[in-house]
Amino acid sequence: MWYKNIIQIFKARDLRNKILFVLGMFAIFRIMANIPFPGVNVDNLKRFFDQFQIFGMLSVFTGGTLEKISIVMLGLGPYITAVIILQLLTLIFPKLEELYKEEGEAGRKKFEQYGRILTVPLAILQSFAMLSLLSRQGVIPALDSLTKISAILTVTAGTIFLMWLGELISEKGIGEGISLLIFAGIIADFPSNIGQLVTNYEPSMIPSYLFFIAASLLIITGVTAITEARRNIPVSYAKRVRGRVMYGGVSTYLPLNINPAGVMPIIFALSILTLPPMIANFLVGSGGMIGGVAQAVRNFFGNTWIHGVLYFILVFVFTYFYTAITFDPKAISENLQKMGGFVPGIRPGSSTAGFLKYALNRILPIGALFLALIALMPTIVQGITRIGAFSFLTGGTSLLIMVSVILETVRAIKAQLEMREYETF
Repeated sequence: MWYKNIIQIFKARDLRNKILFVLGMFAIFRIMANIPFPGVNVDNLKRFFDQFQIFGMLSVFTGGTLEKISIVMLGLGPYITAVIILQLLTLIFPKLEELYKEEGEAGRKKFEQYGRILTVPLAILQSFAMLSLLSRQGVIPALDSLTKISAILTVTAGTIFLMWLGELISEKGIGEGISLLIFAGIIADFPSNIGQLVTNYEPSMIPSYLFFIAASLLIITGVTAITEARRNIPVSYAKRVRGRVMYGGVSTYLPLNINPAGVMPIIFALSILTLPPMIANFLVGSGGMIGGVAQAVRNFFGNTWIHGVLYFILVFVFTYFYTAITFDPKAISENLQKMGGFVPGIRPGSSTAGFLKYALNRILPIGALFLALIALMPTIVQGITRIGAFSFLTGGTSLLIMVSVILETVRAIKAQLEMREYETF
């Protein structure tokens, strides 16, 4: 039973210490997330997020720090962007692709180091752009050159510090640190969302509340089912005799996730949709033809219907794109062949690679369609119910992150418990 596992967790001293350490890192993160930037105008801040709803979505990936305009307002956004850029560059530079895919653990560590290095200039650029935009919108006071440099360095240092915290959590072996910090930021809004829901309650809103609850439960069930759904490809291993010992002769399966791309296509799509309106906001006051074009671009991306359609298409397309980067049927078939494995009825080598590609193309449209619908779910549900609170329950991106992180963390803790049982045996 689940309660027995909880008792086992707290009985095991090393596992208990790991969990307490992670909770301590969460506490440090939330303290920093609530240290506000000096001179924030609350009324202008609310107006800013009402006007530019895309930044509300981006706030998910900063752990809610962007909405608070804290000293770590960028959160882990620059690091995530750096990793995305490097993964895209693997399509252009074969050496980088070889480092990422073929050089094992050492290559992955070097690739991650490149990501850390690239994070610093990206954090500087993003902090400069964000502070300039907030200053123009009257959210923070106008900054002189020296104060702006100091603010940029502070926000950049905050991002690097959070990146370090994430790596410390990852070293403890309980889940992936960056994902856990984003998860902590999403969960941190839970009390305020409950308070907002209670404060705004009116008897006339009961049908909307019931629909909202039903939609939330349906989305949670759907996200969990699709996240765990897999297409199992049967794999058999040939018998081999070495000396007097026989190896192989067993059957297993190769799992293909229905949504192999995870939440990355949503991040790609948000990055693409955020860039044009952000540039337009810088140029809208320029006057002349440039100002007119900038205003037209801002109005175009500010249209809810246009934004929704573009968001849906980009998420769908990027699901295929990111899967092509991370999933290599040829490499998998070669590894199976080296280990003496084969798919029953399929010849090893290129035939196996072709079969894996065919199987993936059969299930990928389901995962891409699901991810695109989940991305639009906040707009759909809030448009029907007119309820803004509890957006993380219907917020497809937030919910996808929450479910993925919870399932991955549970697996990691179970693995730790099973390891202890084997050691005892």
